[in-house]
Amino acid sequence: MARSLKTKYLLLALGVGTLLSLLLVGISYYEHRVDTADINQLTHTAVEEKLEADLEARADSLSKITGALLTPALGSGNKAAVAAIAERLLEERDIERVEVRDARGVVLFTGSNALEDSSGRGPFVLKSSIRAKDGKSPQPGQLGGGTLQLWLNRAKMQDTLVSIQSQMENRQGHQVERMRGLLAGVALPLILLGLIGAWFIARQLSRPITALVKSADRIGEGDYTRPLPVVRRDELGELQYALERMRQNLAETTITKNYLNTVLNSLSDAVLVTSPDGIVKSCNEATQLLLGYGEADLVGKPLTSFIDDAHRNAFDPASTVTEARETVLRTASGQTIPVSMANSKITSEDPQFQGNIYVARNITERKRAERRIRYLARYDTLTKMPNRMQFQHLLQQAIARSRRNQRSLALLYLDLDRFKEVNDTFGHAAGDRTLEILSERLTRSLTKDTVIGRLAGDEFAMFIDDLPLEVDNRPALATLARTLLDEISRTFYVNQQEVYLTASVGIAICPYDAENVIDLIRNADAAMYHSKQNGGNSNAFYVPEMNAAAVERLMLKSKLRRALERDELVILYQSKVDLRDGRVVGAEALLRWRLPGHGDISPSQFIPLAEETSLILDIGEWVMNRVCSDYREWQKTVPQPGRIAINLSLRQLKQASFIARCRSVFRRHEVSPTCFELEVTETTLMTDPKRTIGLLNELYAMGLNLAIDDFGTGYSSLSALQQFPIGTLKIDQSFVRDVAVDSDDAAIVRTIIDMGKSLNLEVIAEGVEAGEQLEFLRKHGCYFAQGRLFGDAMEAKKLLAILANQEHGAPHHAALCAPAVLRPVAARQLGA
Repeated sequence: MARSLKTKYLLLALGVGTLLSLLLVGISYYEHRVDTADINQLTHTAVEEKLEADLEARADSLSKITGALLTPALGSGNKAAVAAIAERLLEERDIERVEVRDARGVVLFTGSNALEDSSGRGPFVLKSSIRAKDGKSPQPGQLGGGTLQLWLNRAKMQDTLVSIQSQMENRQGHQVERMRGLLAGVALPLILLGLIGAWFIARQLSRPITALVKSADRIGEGDYTRPLPVVRRDELGELQYALERMRQNLAETTITKNYLNTVLNSLSDAVLVTSPDGIVKSCNEATQLLLGYGEADLVGKPLTSFIDDAHRNAFDPASTVTEARETVLRTASGQTIPVSMANSKITSEDPQFQGNIYVARNITERKRAERRIRYLARYDTLTKMPNRMQFQHLLQQAIARSRRNQRSLALLYLDLDRFKEVNDTFGHAAGDRTLEILSERLTRSLTKDTVIGRLAGDEFAMFIDDLPLEVDNRPALATLARTLLDEISRTFYVNQQEVYLTASVGIAICPYDAENVIDLIRNADAAMYHSKQNGGNSNAFYVPEMNAAAVERLMLKSKLRRALERDELVILYQSKVDLRDGRVVGAEALLRWRLPGHGDISPSQFIPLAEETSLILDIGEWVMNRVCSDYREWQKTVPQPGRIAINLSLRQLKQASFIARCRSVFRRHEVSPTCFELEVTETTLMTDPKRTIGLLNELYAMGLNLAIDDFGTGYSSLSALQQFPIGTLKIDQSFVRDVAVDSDDAAIVRTIIDMGKSLNLEVIAEGVEAGEQLEFLRKHGCYFAQGRLFGDAMEAKKLLAILANQEHGAPHHAALCAPAVLRPVAARQLGA
């Protein structure tokens, strides 16, 4: 690991300081040791000489004293006395041996002590002569003199020297310790001071050097935007100035690498630069984000190593095709990502710049969208069933398979009855949920081999193949259809609401009814429509006659779109009569379609077709405009033509702008809304009671009278009727038709009349065609009626003539409505 400049200076200062300190300590210690050794040697020599002198003086003193004592003994030749005196000398310390001789040299006494001499130099020998009393030496042959020789042991002297030496060494050790402390007190501050100085110097040098390094790195990365300040006037300053000049020159002559990296990293697509052999040299941030690798993990690796194994062989890095091609990359987590990859060759004479640039775009969403589009093109998103295209494709395959295997195939075409009312009543979300439940029920009721498809809105189809060809399969198919109808008729629970539905089923069999997809579906559809025309909740098998009815229905739907443009619609008026005097008090506007070549077409035929489309809205507005226009013309002749009833459909009532449209029509024709009555059915009222109440209250506030049409055929209750601003009840003609002969119908009509009276409602009977019906109604208090008994529906001019005649004469139907006893008189008066 490279050391910084500060570290190097600090280590250098520490090393030099330590070396100098050690050298100083070593020299001082050496000089101290030499001086101490010299002093110790001199001291030892002086002490030893002094001890030698003391020992010699002592021995000389003992010798003199002992010689004086031995002189008499020697003179008398008394050996015992000599021995006694000499033995006393052995009691002295340091005396190792004593020897006494007479003048002739004869040893008179010799003795020694067991003393150890550790000095290594041997005993000190002192020999002294013993003279006679007169002081003269004895003559040969005479007694009175001799010699005394003493051996003195140096052991004591040596112990003394050792003790002195030990004391000197201890003192020398103390001196060394004091010297070490002194040297440490001097050396450590010097070392610390050196370190501080070295750190300061290194810091002064490292700052500009660090700035130079950073600036050089930025320049090497292509960032030439930040200038380098030149603050020194030494060699480093010259280096700073040279680097700054280089930065300025590069900024003027080259595009910065940082700018290039910024551009590449701003791209949302992954960009990889490879060598000619496909090794990744660099990449942008989008590549790292896409693959989940860091730059270090990508650079230096073959590009093909990031291609998924299943697509690696198909990917050729050496390909010169510049168009984008699709492949699959594998990320660091193992996930596969489809990409669209385009490549371009880098053309350069410098080998280090040669290679390829690859741009990869994540097309996961596009692939998901393609799969979704393919799915949506073939399957219904709501029910997850095959749609019409996919169902026809599967049906075509099944027909071909049945033909090869000599088998039969049955197609069941199912359509819900009055499903539009569910959407209009509860909303399209509830309708969608109902269809989901229906698809679940169909799937549950049929075998897994049965293919079910949703062909449109509430139309479903299913086919059963591999049926015996020579066997009549219709009973089994009828049973299956009935099972499906029973399953559909069960209650649907949607948004805490109970919904009741029925369906119509048409059945066509291949190859008897058709041998191709289009004809088979068309014939099954015709059978289904035939079933629907018969009241629904039933099934029907196709017969050729059904096609004519289906074709006619299709033609009517097509021609109805042009009926308004061609002015083929007309308004007829069914008069409303007061049974008490026969006066025409109003009328009901009835719509008819006069199709050239077909005559008048009743509303029961074309109104359902108009309900299936938005034509009913345009037709309803046309009716209101025509009725208001006629009424305005009548008022020019008859100021009070009576109240005209207009039928209102559920689709119109659901229209958001219906109230505003009504006001606009009345304002345009300058007629009062009080002159008109809007008729709605019980089913329309009970579809969405809360919303309907609000709408009817607004209409009532405008002055319009509101009537319930076909009363008794719906499911309204008395409490529900009290909530609506209803002014009129119209008894349905199905009850009036047999009121004179059927007690049940008579009871129902009487109940409706009584209920209307109790609610202060006007009651009108529809479909009156006989005098007995008129008498029954009048007898039980129903005073208004409509029907063919009073004439067929008429044009506006004829109704105006009747109203004008009444204006100046008797009621138009006075003879018909007079009591039986007065009818001849009334008839004669009218005839007159």
